[in-house]
Amino acid sequence: MNPIIDHLRNHRSFRKYQTDKTIPKAQLDSIIRSAQSAPSWINGQQYSIIAIQNPERKAKIAELCGNQPYIAESSVFLVFVADFYRTHLASEQHHGSHSAVQNVDALLVGATDVGLACENAIIAAESFDLGVVCIGGIRRNMAEVIDFLKLPKHVFPVVGLCIGYPDVEMPIKPRFPKEAVYFEETYQTDVAELMADYDKTIIPFSAREGGISWSARVSAFYDKDYYPSIAETLKQQGFLMKDV
Repeated sequence: MNPIIDHLRNHRSFRKYQTDKTIPKAQLDSIIRSAQSAPSWINGQQYSIIAIQNPERKAKIAELCGNQPYIAESSVFLVFVADFYRTHLASEQHHGSHSAVQNVDALLVGATDVGLACENAIIAAESFDLGVVCIGGIRRNMAEVIDFLKLPKHVFPVVGLCIGYPDVEMPIKPRFPKEAVYFEETYQTDVAELMADYDKTIIPFSAREGGISWSARVSAFYDKDYYPSIAETLKQQGFLMKDV
């Protein structure tokens, strides 16, 4: 196994940070530039990154994300936004319609570009022995976050990333066996037994979630529309989600 693979397979999520440390500017710059090196659709780079380091602003966005204290404790909180503002400007410059952003596929494009950039940032941060955790709660109060970050039309938050110096050691959480997620040629639906085995494996690592199985946890998540205001907020940002 080579060092890069060792690095990738050592990923863990950290939710407790040393609050008296800041990340050197050169390291943060390297993290952002690494994120920029991620691939994107048509090289459109349909994302932007907003860094929040001011303690009061970190505390406020922690509140907006559902009162997650590790956001405020982290050295820097990066917000990755799907960004079609620059494509809007390019369309204006060349007298285009920019109508493609009204198609639901634009959401997939923006989310994919964000995900790739965020993963590059994670890998870069971990190379400096920093700890990270992704925050989906950035979408909990999307309209308020948009206002807080002063996001223009055609831009919306997708995920946040806490980066800081870990204040606790964390184990590597086991993943599904490869056979449950990797298929050759066609999708395989016979995964129930693999899921049952994983349910037993994950329980010792799920104290934060209440010591329950994977299937019980995700079933509870998918019993409801988790962030019901998102669709309306996206429409206000110019994403009409047309399917044709």
